[in-house]
Amino acid sequence: MVQRVQKILSQWGVASRRHAEDMIIAGRVKLNGEIVTLGDKADPSCDRLEVDGRMIQPSQRPQLLYILINKPVGVVCTCDDPQNRSIVLDLLPKQLSKGTGIHPVGRLDFNSSGALLLTNDGELTLRLTHPRYHLPKTYEVLIQGHPTEERLQQWREGVMLMGKKTLPAQVEVICRYRQNTRLKVILTEGRNRQIRHIVQHLGFHVLRLHRTAIGSLVLSSPNESSLPNGHYRLLTPSEIRFLKRRTNLITDTEGKLIE
Repeated sequence: MVQRVQKILSQWGVASRRHAEDMIIAGRVKLNGEIVTLGDKADPSCDRLEVDGRMIQPSQRPQLLYILINKPVGVVCTCDDPQNRSIVLDLLPKQLSKGTGIHPVGRLDFNSSGALLLTNDGELTLRLTHPRYHLPKTYEVLIQGHPTEERLQQWREGVMLMGKKTLPAQVEVICRYRQNTRLKVILTEGRNRQIRHIVQHLGFHVLRLHRTAIGSLVLSSPNESSLPNGHYRLLTPSEIRFLKRRTNLITDTEGKLIE
């Protein structure tokens, strides 16, 4: 079947759809000996695709992987870093991180920690990062000071950031300490450094930001203790089905693919 080249590369686990587009723009992909441009289409059954001079064939597609990792502070959510900082793939064994096309879905900033999803399922990545699906994400946030209920209600209802109002959020006080406040925050959008910017907008400062859940995915699996900092686990079949149902990749109770 004829498809756009970037979609083929993402389906084969070579890279996420967006990363595949970057590879095409950089001239790293060839179709039947010619450099690919964005928008070019190919038929995997008869066309020859190359990435960095290496032939890519459907039979070489790696097993699809779905991993949840507890990202530590000081680790970058990219597949490579020009500053030679630690990246999330460094936390995985080589058999999972090398040659599998695995990549982070979304990001946690350098100074934040917690739940991060990694996969080589390009279609799932594309949908999970699309605003229309609004997958809720849960955070524990330690802030300096004591925001009033009025301030927290502003957050719940949405605040103006960069000329656009944020979506409503769930914000709950977990504990008030002598100088700080611990909050539980659930967001359904993922703007860059959104929580830190909102807290600053309200007149406070984030001391610690930890993501505890992505939808129903938590940093532990059934009957197991919490995932330690810097460790990972494979998603369970039910968790994978949850993500695919949430993004309309499957619709029935048996997990049958609709695309």
